Amino acid sequence: MKKVCVVGTGYVGLVTGACLAELENEVVCLDVDAAKIESLRAGVMPIFEPGLDRLVSRNVSKGRLSFTTSYEDAVRDADYCFIAVNTPSKDDGSADMTYVKRAAGSIGEHATRDIIIVNKSTMPVGSGDEVSAIAHMNLRDRTIKVSVVSNPEFLREGSAVKDFQQPDRVVLGSNDQAAARRVGELYVPLRAPIVITDLPTAEMIKYASNAFLATKISFINEMARICDLYGADVKEVAAGMGYDKRIGRAFLDAGLGYGGSCFDKDVKALTYMARKTGLHPQMLEAVMAINKDQRHVAIDKLEAALGDQGSLNGKSIAVLGLAFKDNTDDMRDAPSINIIGWLLEKGAVVRAFDPEASETARAVLPKDGITYCEDEYDAANDADAVLVLTEWKQFRDDLDFQRLRAAMRNPEQGAVLIDGRNLYDPEEMARLGFHYQGIGRGDGKRRVVLSNGATPADH
Repeated sequence: MKKVCVVGTGYVGLVTGACLAELENEVVCLDVDAAKIESLRAGVMPIFEPGLDRLVSRNVSKGRLSFTTSYEDAVRDADYCFIAVNTPSKDDGSADMTYVKRAAGSIGEHATRDIIIVNKSTMPVGSGDEVSAIAHMNLRDRTIKVSVVSNPEFLREGSAVKDFQQPDRVVLGSNDQAAARRVGELYVPLRAPIVITDLPTAEMIKYASNAFLATKISFINEMARICDLYGADVKEVAAGMGYDKRIGRAFLDAGLGYGGSCFDKDVKALTYMARKTGLHPQMLEAVMAINKDQRHVAIDKLEAALGDQGSLNGKSIAVLGLAFKDNTDDMRDAPSINIIGWLLEKGAVVRAFDPEASETARAVLPKDGITYCEDEYDAANDADAVLVLTEWKQFRDDLDFQRLRAAMRNPEQGAVLIDGRNLYDPEEMARLGFHYQGIGRGDGKRRVVLSNGATPADH
């Protein structure tokens, strides 16, 4: 049984700790937030992540998982110490390494034997060497050997436990190949490909992976705008593209753009790193610009559907979904933050519902102008329009559309529904009496007119 310390109990740290304990390692999760540690000891999860509560409970009961605020207790007997703390964006786009540096210093200070520090947090290229230097500088016993291994995470919120237990690959980078192989031993039971490389390459693999996925999202959203103008359906376009093995179908879902804690932060950090060396990262800049603009598409469609010269003043808008994606309560960089802010600026009132994120939303959304509702139908009560912002399963599969439409204001005159996640079939929604608008579904009123007077859809 290996002894593991995990510093940080956020999405990455808590999932990593619980899953390593499930692999029959002895894991201590450390956090400087005493209230969070007390909650975890009481069995209360600080985040919503499917399956995580059961995993934590099972491994705590078996004595393989514990929680502490003490570096001395967590590091003293550890063979491995994972750093899984936050690296938020600074104003210039660079990653804030404050928490990483503190963790590295504290690990070095409390190390009592040779130890491997595993960088799990997403850190700029070159961070492995910096963590090593800080840890060595703080050693009380200079004979202790500290090795640093970069082990970037590829967890998706909402399926993080599954992603850890069934990874596409495990990436390990170090200047000490023996240390990298020792970290690899932790992952052998998962039977996944293990890629061992040097430190900067492992660090870059993480950034390049997230930047590429963000690029696919921004690409299909730009295609969606063109589809709306030319009468094409972006869902069918994505399906047709996806059959090409060189392209693949994943991450070609048009909508409101990417959100959450990873893509925005990582694309910004990679852009900063490129600019810092004198490069001009044109593609990365375009990816960010498209993503920012995409969120306003929901407002444009809403104004066009409601008419009234586009005025939303005094309109009641039901917002279904607040979290940046389904199966999480995470509000970081959620499209709902911008969209609700614009609605309020335009004088609309918002009736919001999310299955899990209402409490976290209260902390980041404006205090006035928003009513948090019990369910979808409560949110739609006397609403002028419904705006779907998150792809929750209960919105996709379980909505009673007749009940939803009946709850709205003037349903007989055309119940406006803006589907920001393309969950529904336009023809079916029209049959049910909705004035429906998806993203890139070819259902917009505008059409490009060719020089012969025809529209592209006529050809």
